[in-house]
Amino acid sequence: MWRFPGWPRMGAAFGLGAVMALGQAPIGFWWLTLAGFAALCVLLQRATGWKAAAWTGLFAGAGYFALALNWIIEPFLVDPVTYGWMAPFAVILISFGLALFWALAAGVSTLLPTGRRAIGFAVFLTLAEFLRGHVLTGFPWALPGHVWAGWAPSQLAAWIGPNGLTLLTLLLAALPVAWRWKGAVVSALALIAAFGAGWWRLDQPEPPDTDHIVRIIQPNAAQAMKWDPDRAAMLFQRALELSAAPGPKDIVIWPETSVPYLLDDHVTESIAAASGVPAAVGVQRTEGARAFNSLAVVQPDGSISDIYDKHHLVPFGEYMPLGDLLARVGISAFAAQVGNGYSAGPGARVLDMAALGRALPLICYEAVFPQDLVVAERPDWLLQITNDAWFGTLTGPYQHLSQARLRAIEQGLPLVRAANTGVSGMVDAKGRIRQSLPLGQMGHLDAALPAPLPPTPYSRFGDWPVLAVLVLLAALLAGLRRKSAG
Repeated sequence: MWRFPGWPRMGAAFGLGAVMALGQAPIGFWWLTLAGFAALCVLLQRATGWKAAAWTGLFAGAGYFALALNWIIEPFLVDPVTYGWMAPFAVILISFGLALFWALAAGVSTLLPTGRRAIGFAVFLTLAEFLRGHVLTGFPWALPGHVWAGWAPSQLAAWIGPNGLTLLTLLLAALPVAWRWKGAVVSALALIAAFGAGWWRLDQPEPPDTDHIVRIIQPNAAQAMKWDPDRAAMLFQRALELSAAPGPKDIVIWPETSVPYLLDDHVTESIAAASGVPAAVGVQRTEGARAFNSLAVVQPDGSISDIYDKHHLVPFGEYMPLGDLLARVGISAFAAQVGNGYSAGPGARVLDMAALGRALPLICYEAVFPQDLVVAERPDWLLQITNDAWFGTLTGPYQHLSQARLRAIEQGLPLVRAANTGVSGMVDAKGRIRQSLPLGQMGHLDAALPAPLPPTPYSRFGDWPVLAVLVLLAALLAGLRRKSAG
């Protein structure tokens, strides 16, 4: 029987999870993430049995995700009269649903001797968070390792990626709990080393910027008005005017679905006339009964030189899981390929941008997935177009931006980011924001495209080295358990 440990303990676990979430953008208090996880490890050490530990992990994860993903209510508030009542249920479901991964890690950690549980929980939670990024299409948003975005240790992502940063973060907090003052010394030295390595990488010489000027436009169309047919012409004209504004430019970048019409000759001719240079625009297009969330490259003569279709779609947001199966029984309104949902593109690929080199397009939350950046041909830069108006104005857009910056560090590639309502900007290959347009402001910026760095270790080997370390640590912990039992 799953005996409930009691509300005081679960309330404490929920609160500690919420404290951990304060390390995420835009707050960025990484030290509270470390303190919260250390206190959670102490709470787990006092758990009597794996069931109590699993409950503790479940409520801690729920507190963490409830605060870190508070932006999840925003889509329901676009039309609050119709959908507002669903917002609290969405927060509860996603918070406790994702917290199941934490419950699993906490429960498994209690199989170890009490003195090893803190280290075990750090290892098993890192493995669980890796699984969270892959199971059921994955959702690796707000990993514990993301708290370093904008801080010097984030540069370690070039070697160990986001899951390596998560392991580092959790071990820094767990070591003092497991080894007391000795662990505290090791943790402090490791933290100093992480900052030192980050500062060292930031100080390394880098190639000069390219001679190419990228114009990024930010129409700032609120989600509630974005698909209003009475305002479509006005919004389209706004984007055209931003594209045509005076100033040197070699390419113009429009955000995700910034064209309020389906892709056709009228649209491309208007964009070409306004831009005068190639333009990469976010647009919807159709092929028969299929609809795609796409990026089209429009040339100055109005022709389309290339199209990329988003392949990592948002479940329930952009398509209904098993939608094609449901369509066979008449529920076509929610079908991924036949009804109102989008169809997935064939996969990640590099676009030839002529003089500007090769670009890897990422539409919206594709930038959250490191695995979506794995392509046969290394690009020269990353191109993210997104509509962050869905995420509100408090936390979601800033978290999305911080994760995109980590992709630049991991790959050693500059990132061009065009967001409908912000934050748009130019990010260099070390994840630094060179220029940006703030949230909620209409405008454009013309920025020099930074040069790429040599391939990073993470771009070559991905998560395999970190996974090998995790498996090794898990095996060592299991060996210590057997030795202790014997």
